[in-house]
Amino acid sequence: MLSDRVRARVAAAHFWHLATVNPDGSPHVSPMWVDIEDDHIVFNTAVGRVKEENLRRDPRLSLSCVDPADPYDRVVIRGRAVEFVLGEEADRSIDALARKYLGVEHFAWRVPGEQRVKVVVQPTHARHVVGVEPFRPGSGPSRPPER
Repeated sequence: MLSDRVRARVAAAHFWHLATVNPDGSPHVSPMWVDIEDDHIVFNTAVGRVKEENLRRDPRLSLSCVDPADPYDRVVIRGRAVEFVLGEEADRSIDALARKYLGVEHFAWRVPGEQRVKVVVQPTHARHVVGVEPFRPGSGPSRPPER
């Protein structure tokens, strides 16, 4: 499902923006650290965060990332949260992300009493676009204007 170019972007230490759906249908967007495990995208948050509550209620999500060297080179991944992992595995996951993004052994920004959760995402659609994205078939300048 994920091309080599998309996998390379996820494997790099780039910041991603995670969009989830609030209870009222509006979007909630958070910058995130992400990684790839087999054919899944993973990220980590804390139990009780808006993104975690949104995904438990509605697992649909979108992730986007621009190349820091070229903001016209971007990747968008849509998918579903398919697993919420708690306990030691979640703690190891946030430490692995801290090593990837910060070069440190342990995530140091824990809030007293928080419970970490590793979120596993099954991608359903991924696209890599450089430059101007083409119009979808049946839309764009060839379509008659609405009246």
